[in-house]
Amino acid sequence: MTRVFVVDDSAVVRQTMAALLQGDPAIELVGSAPNPLIAAPLIRKQRPDVLLLDIEMPGMDGLTFLRQQMAEAPIATVICSSLSTEGSRIALDALAAGAVAVVAKPRLGLRQFLEDSRRELISTLKAAAMSRPRLAKSPPRAPVPVRQPAAAGLRALSVNKPIVIGSSTGGTQAIEQILRALPADAPGMAIVQHMPERFTAMYAQRLDSLCAMQVKEACDGDRLERGVVLIAPGGKHMKLRMAGGQYFAVVLDGPPVNRHKPSVDVLFRSLAEHTNGDALAIMLTGMGDDGARGMKQLHELGVRTLAQDEASCVVFGMPMEAIKLGAVDEVLPLDAMADAVTRFDARG
Repeated sequence: MTRVFVVDDSAVVRQTMAALLQGDPAIELVGSAPNPLIAAPLIRKQRPDVLLLDIEMPGMDGLTFLRQQMAEAPIATVICSSLSTEGSRIALDALAAGAVAVVAKPRLGLRQFLEDSRRELISTLKAAAMSRPRLAKSPPRAPVPVRQPAAAGLRALSVNKPIVIGSSTGGTQAIEQILRALPADAPGMAIVQHMPERFTAMYAQRLDSLCAMQVKEACDGDRLERGVVLIAPGGKHMKLRMAGGQYFAVVLDGPPVNRHKPSVDVLFRSLAEHTNGDALAIMLTGMGDDGARGMKQLHELGVRTLAQDEASCVVFGMPMEAIKLGAVDEVLPLDAMADAVTRFDARG
């Protein structure tokens, strides 16, 4: 049984969440509150498995409350944030502070939106309950090296050495840790991180400000080249295609795959259509099995495949499923992934 506590200043949200969660026998709503000041003593008493937390609230904002909670008694937290630019920015700060996932909510049509998103919401809460809540400890922000345009020869080297990465719950921090450890001329990367629409652009901007590599939300037709990281847009799929010996991003709509859009399987399988085997695929923390079959396909084509180990995962589901399929060459802790990328690049 997953025990959930909701903190949101909207009575509509609290009432709707109560109705939605009552429909799942594996979830129990143990309480709710309109703000953190009221919620804090109730949470200490109830000790829920998951906290569903709004960000913008009077009295004390959700981000401040999250930081206090993670410092005192870490609890798996899902952020319920508006789709506004400011809401997206603060939600990313919350992920950096230790929240495990974000659920988007619009300012209008809220009740209908939540009802339509019921399945995804419940899956997210269950994933959070399986996670290991911990206080995020980002390394000190070092000056980002000045980016020099890669020489044509360096760009050419990356054409047949793409890196693809898939992740979900806990992945935002895992990706940041890897990218911050890589040089500006690392091989081009295409990444699918399960995130809501509108959040991925802000996430890419955040990474771009922290990393030596250029990081951007992918646009259709973007070239994958050395020193560039393309993040799949939330609410869209991303594939890779090859033209003239170079890889390009294809951003497209379509139904969810493995309940996700973007889907890791869509990205991995698209690489399988073009690769000569000189590529690297990495599976990071996340719930479910999205990407496992695509990684198996890449593995059978000779692509080097890595999975994050259980001890360093927030949720071990996606790496575990890939390992069970026999799709993984090596299982590594998160802090060894950047070195693995460097070794792959140095193979020549």
